[in-house]
Amino acid sequence: MDWLKRHYVPGWLAIMLVIALIVVLGMSLAGLVGQSMNDFSAKLPQYKAQLSDKLVWLTSQLEVLDIHIDRKQLLAHFDPGMAMGLVSGLLSGLGGVMTNFMLILLTVVFMLFEAESFPQKVHVALDDPAMKLKHIDRFLDSVKNYLAIKTGVSLLTGLLAGVLLYVIGVDHFLLWAVAAFLLNYVPNIGSIIAALPPVLLALVQLGPSSAGLVALGYMAINMIMGNVIEPRFMGRGLGLSTLVVFLSLIFWGWLLGAVGMLLSVPLTMIVKIALESGHDSLWLATLLGSEQVSGAVNDEE
Repeated sequence: MDWLKRHYVPGWLAIMLVIALIVVLGMSLAGLVGQSMNDFSAKLPQYKAQLSDKLVWLTSQLEVLDIHIDRKQLLAHFDPGMAMGLVSGLLSGLGGVMTNFMLILLTVVFMLFEAESFPQKVHVALDDPAMKLKHIDRFLDSVKNYLAIKTGVSLLTGLLAGVLLYVIGVDHFLLWAVAAFLLNYVPNIGSIIAALPPVLLALVQLGPSSAGLVALGYMAINMIMGNVIEPRFMGRGLGLSTLVVFLSLIFWGWLLGAVGMLLSVPLTMIVKIALESGHDSLWLATLLGSEQVSGAVNDEE
């Protein structure tokens, strides 16, 4: 919106263009995920039957190793429908993020209308507005940089995952690419969750060797993205310890559901920067920070 205004676009028109962009992207993503979920659900009975055949084959191989398991008992305790139902439930959870789309959209509209007047309100409301605005600007820069870098890395992760699955021949590769893109925002465990459905589907559809290739491919993609590309652009990192990132994922996921898991890191960054603004709460912000940040604080002191 600021970029449009700098190019002499009226404020109301800038807001409408931003909202139109959000709607187009949101609807396109929802349409892609929805169509892929319908196709996946239509083939679910077929996948269930194939998974049952795989279990029969597994028991036969175990008998060769003198490990005898009752097939009926195994099928009773390991229901193929339940296993594939977990995959379907995961996709439904991703689709559930879109259920509050209109409420989020209206909130964004009102926030954009208030964006211009907010700095003036801060100057009137606070005793030391310059210092507070400095903290706010630092927070906004941190969150914007994090979201921009994370979005770029997530797009590349989803693209590579989609190409991998397309080359191997796994069904619904676009759906799993979108899942890899979205779940890459979830720290620590998101990439693992994103890999499980395509690995399971590759096992059912193509066999153990293809499933192994999918698993190795996802491991390679996540290793490169998480340990090479992302740290290179993140610089010194988020200023949060690994333990705090993981605990924030649990807390915000419990509080806000799937949306909280996706936004757990930015929300925790808000809390940390707010704690840094006061001398009494600075020690809490230091505990939330990473070792590098803690060391930098000590050097400054």
